[in-house]
Amino acid sequence: MQLKEINKERYGKHYKQIMFMVIGVLAAVSLTVSTVLIQLVGGPDGENFWLNVAGVVVGAMVIAAGFRKYRNHEYMYEVLYVWDLKQMLNKIYRKQKAIKAAVAEGDREAMVIMNWSYAGSRQLYRLDNNTITMEELNKAASELEQTIADHGFEISPDDFDPRMLERF
Repeated sequence: MQLKEINKERYGKHYKQIMFMVIGVLAAVSLTVSTVLIQLVGGPDGENFWLNVAGVVVGAMVIAAGFRKYRNHEYMYEVLYVWDLKQMLNKIYRKQKAIKAAVAEGDREAMVIMNWSYAGSRQLYRLDNNTITMEELNKAASELEQTIADHGFEISPDDFDPRMLERF
């Protein structure tokens, strides 16, 4: 996965609109399906918990089908890019202990992975206005840059390939 430039304003606008749409669709479909099921097969004693759960499940399936259908639509580009970025950062995070140990041993691929992780995290923090941990991230990135320089490597985020994670 390569890092891409994302328009922060467009991302924020589309993300909010998509979340409102998800909430609206989930509420409308869940309430409609639950109400119909309760009218058709509901018990007189009011024990309709599982019918309400079925309404929520149907609503979630409608939303999932919509995301699958419109995944490649231009409107979804920024939101899905950030979704994919977060997933990749989570994969790296789960293997971070082994990757950092390899960085300490001078492994170039481990340095490429961590360099990409820091660059991706920096981008994500900016898009989500998360400036609280930016100082800590910049410190870790600077330490990595020094380690890269000490080993005489030249590394760019473009060098990253997700298959590199398979070693760790």
